[in-house]
Amino acid sequence: MVNSPGDEKVGAAVTLGLLAAWALHDAEELATVSGWWRRELPALRERFPAVPQAVWRRAGSVDGREFAVAVGAMAAVVAAASAAGRLTGGRSAAYQTALNAFGLHGLVHLAQAAAARGYTPGSATSPLVVPFTLWARHRLRRAGVLRATRPRDLAVGLGFAGAATVGAHAVARRLTGRGA
Repeated sequence: MVNSPGDEKVGAAVTLGLLAAWALHDAEELATVSGWWRRELPALRERFPAVPQAVWRRAGSVDGREFAVAVGAMAAVVAAASAAGRLTGGRSAAYQTALNAFGLHGLVHLAQAAAARGYTPGSATSPLVVPFTLWARHRLRRAGVLRATRPRDLAVGLGFAGAATVGAHAVARRLTGRGA
């Protein structure tokens, strides 16, 4: 018997899998970001002179402790979205937006690596991020709970990821005593 759309349940692998995939991805970033910035920042400044110096100063000022706290703050966001997805059988708008944002985040990492012409923190696990997102969306579609995704929704996903990142770093700066 072939299942028709809506016959399948959305399991934990789809909803809580977002948190697991994110944890794997951010473990890579935690392990590599501080050393990578120290090594690559001078070359990046030279290669991309149009980027405002304030951006480079801010990027270079994030220490390992601040970054780790920011990752912890982001963990709370992703955990909440994953839990909302689990509790609603994948229907949660917050979960679906976070899932889309995660997949787009992986594409951004791959674009960064291409622009840098080499490894950037997060790019090693991004080839897993994008397929996970596509697989999870497929499972949501088969269960009949995937919301239609318009270009506007993708922009919202990127905005969500950006706002969550800025917010996580603001929390980290405050908690580490580096904020105003």
